[in-house]
Amino acid sequence: MTDPAAPPPRRWPLIPTIVVIIAVVVMIALGVWQLQRKNEKEALVALYQRNMAMSSLVTYPEMPPVAEAFLFRKSSVVCLEPVRWDPRSGTDQKGKAGFRMIADCRTGAEGPGVLVDVGISDDFTPPKWTGGIVRGTIVPGPDQPTVMERVAGQDMPARAMLIADTPAAGLRASAVPSADNTPNNHLAYAVQWFLFAAAALLIYFLAVRRRLRP
Repeated sequence: MTDPAAPPPRRWPLIPTIVVIIAVVVMIALGVWQLQRKNEKEALVALYQRNMAMSSLVTYPEMPPVAEAFLFRKSSVVCLEPVRWDPRSGTDQKGKAGFRMIADCRTGAEGPGVLVDVGISDDFTPPKWTGGIVRGTIVPGPDQPTVMERVAGQDMPARAMLIADTPAAGLRASAVPSADNTPNNHLAYAVQWFLFAAAALLIYFLAVRRRLRP
């Protein structure tokens, strides 16, 4: 006979189990998504590498957003006048650090203008450069939206920038970013999500087993 004084058998907790399973499924889905992003980024890097190998000029994309097919291609623009200077840290083609002199150029009576990196300076003093024809490489502009801004839908379309092949007088030629340096950490992120899912299952299993132990 069953001892009436004995405590009722403990059962596997239903609601917490469902919550943990949902969390694990979400983490696994995030890991799979990161693997998909890894493949997309590899294809994008391959496109950039093909773009860098092309010598023909393309029309500079003045209006954002900039299509990937334009990045790392050669182009030229006519800067009628630099209306604003935006010094940023950077390096020249020999790896020496300095300040990139980025000019926001006027290209006509109206329009958004173009961003031109005319070279590296040792200080914040803008060069005595009044504009002209600039030939160089199209790269992403310095102000790119963050991941949180993209998720929230609050990001503004990013502008492109032209890094001049020939620097302005008194400056050193800026280093052109390599397509190979495009960050691709998605595999590491995927592994992290899978490890989080495995750890969550293991911790929950051990906790429940301890709870159900007589």
